[in-house]
Amino acid sequence: MTAEISEHVLTTDRHETFYLACGPEDGPLVIFCHGWPELSITWSKQLQALGASGVRAIAPDMRGYGRSTVHPNKEDYRIEEIARDMIELLDHLGADKAVWVGHDLGAPVMWSIAQHFPERCHGMVGVCVPYLPAGLTLENLVSTVDRELYPEDQFPNGQWDYIAFYQSHFNDATKAFDADTQSTVHALFRAGEAPVMTMPSFTASTMARGGLFGPNGAGAPRFPLDTRVLSEEEAQAYADALGRNGFTAPDSWYVNLAANAAYAEQAKAWWMLQMPVLFVHATYDPICATANPALVAPMREHCADLTEETIEAGHWVAQETPDELNAAVMTWLKGKLPAVFG
Repeated sequence: MTAEISEHVLTTDRHETFYLACGPEDGPLVIFCHGWPELSITWSKQLQALGASGVRAIAPDMRGYGRSTVHPNKEDYRIEEIARDMIELLDHLGADKAVWVGHDLGAPVMWSIAQHFPERCHGMVGVCVPYLPAGLTLENLVSTVDRELYPEDQFPNGQWDYIAFYQSHFNDATKAFDADTQSTVHALFRAGEAPVMTMPSFTASTMARGGLFGPNGAGAPRFPLDTRVLSEEEAQAYADALGRNGFTAPDSWYVNLAANAAYAEQAKAWWMLQMPVLFVHATYDPICATANPALVAPMREHCADLTEETIEAGHWVAQETPDELNAAVMTWLKGKLPAVFG
């Protein structure tokens, strides 16, 4: 049975959120937060699977993406503002609580909601990006780098070097992605493969290379579409939306790290998460390489009820292995929250 996905828009005096919905309106609520540089359609297969099971599954275009508001200033993309968008959406949906799912940069949003609005959370599901209680900052990430794979003299920022490039060369970074959004999508959305885990990530030399793809805002080389991750239709939808809006807004999520850390500090009394948490590792994600215990140690120390699952996939888990992710989420929902999802 396939559940139908419908389109909706929430407009408030501060932001407009486009979102997809699936499943019965009175079903228990799960809200999916996508990351960079994705869209609500990232979660289409999760919406359909959960919707068919009786869950009310929601996936917004996050701030600066798709058909949601593209705000003009970099500081508009602080996690504090994005979390407020999500709480407004929850209020609009008429629910006291939801299970929140976050992937990539959607995960820090979800973790921030757990810290600042624990009373609005049945549970949390993080995909690829683990919980860092003090916030996702370059300093916090670099402190977890595997120095056997990334010697400090060669790779001072490890696989997180691309984040340093945003800080110092924002315009070049954005220019590179905007040069040809179809090429950008084809280059970024690649399936995971085991050999990449034994060598330094391509992102670790971003500063030395003068950009992710080369100096002076060089755009992505042309790769064939990896249909293990995206269909032709999906890839075109990403390219069209990113071409229409540009990358300035999505990239601005990376330059508010100090403000995001300050926001996390405000919630220090609630860093220890008491609600059930599921974390999904991707075996072949060379950047969020969570097999490295240092990267996941803060999460393991600050989640009172943590379940971990590992899926053999690359970074784009929801698209590459949707059935495995759906099964992991549904099993956890029914096991940990039977009164809500049983």
